[in-house]
Amino acid sequence: MGSFQFNSFLLEISNQLPSDQLEKMKFLCKDKIGKKDLEKITGALKLFQILAERGELTDDKTGFLSELLKGINRHDLSEKLDKFHSGCGHTDNEPEKVQLDIATEVIAENLGRGWRKLGRKLGLSDVKLESIHKRHPTELEETVVELLKEWRKSRGAEARTEELLNALRACQYNLTADKVEDKLSLLEN
Repeated sequence: MGSFQFNSFLLEISNQLPSDQLEKMKFLCKDKIGKKDLEKITGALKLFQILAERGELTDDKTGFLSELLKGINRHDLSEKLDKFHSGCGHTDNEPEKVQLDIATEVIAENLGRGWRKLGRKLGLSDVKLESIHKRHPTELEETVVELLKEWRKSRGAEARTEELLNALRACQYNLTADKVEDKLSLLEN
């Protein structure tokens, strides 16, 4: 992804952050940015610039900003950032991305209450699983979608459908794995 494209996207995000939310983000950054520098920050762009200078924000490293946005309950902007990052960062891997999207849809429709077991098998921490649960306490499908999104984000370009299928089978969710394979075979035909 080009830096101009990324900077344009950051500009778009900054335009959607009112001053009270900027203050909350600054508060969350106080361990990464000294008090003196925090006082100089008058806008989101300045915050992004300082984070970039400290290596916390680049076009291929957006996790900290995503967490900041979640921390101030701007999940909409966090999701937008994650989509922008994943959409621009891995265009050479488009067929795998399509397969993962299909697998996510099928798993979300079929997994149900066993989502934590799958999350652990995929290597997500209990803290991350609890965070996912708190965001979607009553919507199982949304919880599973969020789980798989977090897994894909953690694996980056290394995320593979085969790894998902192996995890499903290791959890004894063979019917769901079969449904994913069936749906993917329709894609190949």
